[in-house]
Amino acid sequence: MDPTKAFCDNPQCAARGKIGQGNIKVHSQKEQRFRCHSCHKTFAATKGTPFYRLHKDRCLFVLVITLLSHGCPLPAIVAAFGLDERTVADWYGKSGGHGHLVHTHFLNNQPLDLGHVQADELYAKCQGGRSWMAMAMAVPSRLWLGGVCSPVRNLQLIQRLVNMVRLAWLPGKVLLICVDGLASYPTAFWRAFREKVLTGRRGRPAFRLPSCVWLGQVIKKHSGRRLLEVLRRVLWGSAEQIEEQLRKTNTGKQINTSYIERLNATFRSAMAALTRRGRRLVRQEEVLEKGMYLSGCVYNLCSQHKSLRLRQQQGRKWLQRSPAMAAGWTDHIWSIRELLEFRPVSALHG
Repeated sequence: MDPTKAFCDNPQCAARGKIGQGNIKVHSQKEQRFRCHSCHKTFAATKGTPFYRLHKDRCLFVLVITLLSHGCPLPAIVAAFGLDERTVADWYGKSGGHGHLVHTHFLNNQPLDLGHVQADELYAKCQGGRSWMAMAMAVPSRLWLGGVCSPVRNLQLIQRLVNMVRLAWLPGKVLLICVDGLASYPTAFWRAFREKVLTGRRGRPAFRLPSCVWLGQVIKKHSGRRLLEVLRRVLWGSAEQIEEQLRKTNTGKQINTSYIERLNATFRSAMAALTRRGRRLVRQEEVLEKGMYLSGCVYNLCSQHKSLRLRQQQGRKWLQRSPAMAAGWTDHIWSIRELLEFRPVSALHG
């Protein structure tokens, strides 16, 4: 129990949500409780985490979530550990909701120089149709920026995703965006990134794009399952600017979406409903979204990425890094237990 990393969640407390104020002390090691000396209230150390009011052993919980986050089927876990299927599904939902809070915490509190962003969408099989999942990533750090789900692939779905990218972008920093040929992307990025031109005249002001945001599209033409042609279009900026940004970020020599497509494969391996020729279905869109955030947090914080490793000065050893380390979110690769025990301040508003 580390009181320096805990905070009080009492709405009437003056130090609510503040870390490192010295007001949190250990109340009981046996019962795992803290005491806030500002409001004199006690609270469980696990409050705001999936471990709160858990009636099973924590090691079992961590083991089950580890298997689920790496694509192990739920029926296999039920058969192996003798758990009720509803219990495993409830644990999966709690961990996914916690992952959403953790991701939001870092995205809102750690500014990013994105450099190069790619976005794409893929579908999950559900009862009676499909459910679409749109995601984005910062290519230089391989960081998953988040995703949104919707029963239909339309402008509203893409706009919600683009708004997330806009919130993560530092204004004034050069940003290259690479997407596929979906017509909604240019419209959504225009609405999210446009700026008002204030001239002092009466009436509605005009809009313009920031001069440091560039957009490129990769359009693939197919005949059945056969790829016929790949077209690369520059919508914002110039070809020379895009090539220079690709060189600076070391993310290719031409407009591409290969990095987000590789990330899609990672999510397909972790979520059975995303596999193209599998029989697994998802019943509720909420379950799909929570599973996406659990897999995304494990990918960002708990998985080492070979292309991000750094050579040590002495010997042939390498410093293994996760996407979160490359983005400056953390200084080490987290364990899944550490992810589940992390108590984000954003949980106060959840």
